[in-house]
Amino acid sequence: MTVEELTNINSLINRIDPRVKIIEVFFFSIVVAVSNSLPVLLSALIISLGIILTAGIPAREIFRRLVPVNIMIIFLWFFLPFTTEGKPLFNIGTLAVTHEGLIYALRISIKSNAMMLMLISLIASTPIFTLGHAMLELKMPRKLVHLFFFTYRYIHVMDKEYIRLINAIKMRGFRPGTNLHTYRTFAYIVGMLLIKSFDRMQRVRNAMLCRGFKGNFYTIRNFSFKKIDVISIALMIAILIVLGIMEWTKITYSSI
Repeated sequence: MTVEELTNINSLINRIDPRVKIIEVFFFSIVVAVSNSLPVLLSALIISLGIILTAGIPAREIFRRLVPVNIMIIFLWFFLPFTTEGKPLFNIGTLAVTHEGLIYALRISIKSNAMMLMLISLIASTPIFTLGHAMLELKMPRKLVHLFFFTYRYIHVMDKEYIRLINAIKMRGFRPGTNLHTYRTFAYIVGMLLIKSFDRMQRVRNAMLCRGFKGNFYTIRNFSFKKIDVISIALMIAILIVLGIMEWTKITYSSI
């Protein structure tokens, strides 16, 4: 299942205005990122799980999209508990695992998964080009939106080009190893990808100019707020206020 196929799922989340989804994800991520209280972070994670269940996205797709994020987090668990100063809990050889290090790694894990689940449930349920037009409607920088469009459009093309180059060197008997020849070969591949990307960019730009492109993308879809959008905004505001109160109360009590 691809990202675009997730947009065909019939759910309440899919009916929300894309502009509302972007705003909600943005502010939810900010609140989660600045929070440090474990009850607040766990509540945010539970809320994200509830929303993604409402979106009707298959569990297999959720796990597949969470894997890259959590692979990076696993590496943090190998370093933060040992490098963060604090109260030692136990030793592994000559290294001491601190309580503060474990809590720090746990916070990062919960924050990352909560924000990623919210991103998957709201953004992945929107077609890419509709999402881009929603970004333009929200007055985001036009160059940033253009970069978003072209990255999505041509990243698959460059991936195919990379596979073609890899297959070409394999047919010539190349076997990767830890030697200078391997490093030089992969450096050549990266260089060829950059050259081909630049060449493709020039051809695409000339083709668009020939068709009268003046920096604007047009769409036949008109965005409009509906009842479900108002309800969604109200619920998200309530969630953010509750999370903010929980975090602020914790900070207030800890400072007394």
